[in-house]
Amino acid sequence: MSRLHPMTFNNTFFCDKRELRGMHVRSKAVLFCLFIVLLVTIVQAEDETEWYIKGQNAATVGNYADAVTYYDNALTLSPNYAVALTGKAVVYNKIGKYAEAVNLSERALAMTASSADALNARAYGLLKLNRYREAVDAYNRLFAVDTTHADAYYCQGYAYEQLNMPDAALVAYNRCTTLDSNNLDAWNRKGLVLLSLGRNEEALTAFNACTAITINNPEIWTNKGKALVALSRYADATECFNKALGINPLYADALAGKADVQGKGQVYLITGSPTPTEVPVRLGTSIPTTSATPVPVLTTASSTLPVPTMEITILPTDVSVTQKTTYTPLSPFAPLTALILMGICVILTKRVRR
Repeated sequence: MSRLHPMTFNNTFFCDKRELRGMHVRSKAVLFCLFIVLLVTIVQAEDETEWYIKGQNAATVGNYADAVTYYDNALTLSPNYAVALTGKAVVYNKIGKYAEAVNLSERALAMTASSADALNARAYGLLKLNRYREAVDAYNRLFAVDTTHADAYYCQGYAYEQLNMPDAALVAYNRCTTLDSNNLDAWNRKGLVLLSLGRNEEALTAFNACTAITINNPEIWTNKGKALVALSRYADATECFNKALGINPLYADALAGKADVQGKGQVYLITGSPTPTEVPVRLGTSIPTTSATPVPVLTTASSTLPVPTMEITILPTDVSVTQKTTYTPLSPFAPLTALILMGICVILTKRVRR
């Protein structure tokens, strides 16, 4: 059996020892890197509150898809996290998933029955699902907790309208406009309800409030025109319809309203005599005479207000008129002037002959 040379053995042992030391150093480096990665992961890990805040921020700027993802991350960590359920319900109402919104808000209310946001989200979802009776009750439940939601009163008023309860609708709209005097939709719906009840002056007041908020809405001008028609103020109504058409020339309701109001409440008078009369004509003067034709008088069948009258002078149009030649009677100085001229001519003729 061969034996290693002492020097060879020492060299081999020396190399193995250096290699073991290198492996030990590398192991420490790997462990250190793993520790750093784990530490970074722990620091960056977000809890349900942080995910919920991210969801709220995304929803505020309209990033609804991201908001849903963030809410879901929060609910993955805490399935009964009520505010995340409510936030997701609100977003679902925004994107038209009303049934899902109702379910999520009911889950949130099972844990926090007095959450105004969850109550509002549930009521709005029911409204959009045309479950009007349930929506009215849901809004009443909300108002028992919080009476500061102006839009909620508007929505309840609309639900009352669909249930054919106009008086209750007016109460809700009044509360909305009291909280938010610039709520255009509430003033408009209020005006329409008053108009349907025949309370035309109050309806006009509501539409005046609308035009004080904006003058760029053709629906508002058209509705105001309808109120003026109901008050027999046809000229003012026509002006409103014209303003609506100035914003949108194809707005159907304004076109129909303007066409319907034409001629209403107006009485047309013709100046002159309804029958031909003799007109004295001086000698040598040619004056064409025409016979007046009776014009029908337009009146309204039912009008409780004084009807304005309009005097119209009818002139012929598109008629070619030949030029007239007018002769005036002789002046009494004309014969004398003629004799003087004749005398001058005779004198001049005699001189020429000489």
